[in-house]
Amino acid sequence: MELICPAGTPAAFREAVDARADAVYCGFADETNARNFPGLNFSREELARSISYARQKGVRTLVALNTFMRAGSETLWYKRAADAVAVGADALIVADFGLMAHVAEHHPEQRLHASVQASASNVDAINFLVTAFGVKRVVLPRTLTIADIARIARKIDCEVEVFVFGGLRVMAEGRCSLSSYATGKSPNMNGVCSPATHVRYREDRGELVSELGDYTINRFPPGEAAGYPTLCKGRFEVADSHGYAFEDPVSLDIMDHVDALREAGVSALKVEGRQRGKAYVAEVVGTLRRALAAQGAERQALLSRLRHLSEGQKTTSGAYEKRWR
Repeated sequence: MELICPAGTPAAFREAVDARADAVYCGFADETNARNFPGLNFSREELARSISYARQKGVRTLVALNTFMRAGSETLWYKRAADAVAVGADALIVADFGLMAHVAEHHPEQRLHASVQASASNVDAINFLVTAFGVKRVVLPRTLTIADIARIARKIDCEVEVFVFGGLRVMAEGRCSLSSYATGKSPNMNGVCSPATHVRYREDRGELVSELGDYTINRFPPGEAAGYPTLCKGRFEVADSHGYAFEDPVSLDIMDHVDALREAGVSALKVEGRQRGKAYVAEVVGTLRRALAAQGAERQALLSRLRHLSEGQKTTSGAYEKRWR
């Protein structure tokens, strides 16, 4: 199985390549990219240099154009698709069906992957993308069990890629409406989830309060580490309970299930983390590369080293095991 690794900057890109990723995924510094944050992502020139470096090491580059086009502004997405093709991207990771159609028509030789943001999670949806647009690989949402993945993989006509480490993201991908409601900026169209311009922290009665837009997301008592305020990881009062209603502040780690994923028909294992620094990328990619080649206790020892890099220094199998509260 391929190891697909993140890069939010050219420096992180080189670290992923040097750590022996099979492929690196990245995006342009604009709203065509679902990680559209200041200080991240690539210009056309930076992408060209990175692709050249990767090619020298036998590593492929996947370019994420994984937001949805805005009516009247499609030209930006079309231009970025052409830019990625021109500088030699090995595949485009696309969410918008209109952009898939454009790439299939204007760049018919370009390999297409269906982004997790396309939210294609059943056989009919995936096979439609294959037939209509020539999609070669689908990135499945993190809301499926391994048994679900196996059933789908047997009946579709393309490769399967799944997330195995990093952010959990339990929302139905491609339908992230809460952040849009709170900030007016859409993760799926503007590429910005919980933009920093809308984040505030304040002290209140000895607690640190985190806010997003006009909404209180969390309250942290003295001594508790304060997380970044995203609505998915907000702490709320629901009926008689008080806690993380949607998603705990922990990271996904299903490397314990890597053999089962292989048997299920998975072609590629994806690491989340384009907003992470180059040191994180180097350690995670290098450790996972060694873990894939190891067995038993040796693999467990390698994977345990990643725990301190996980959000809250805790990990979960998430929906892959479907143990809902």
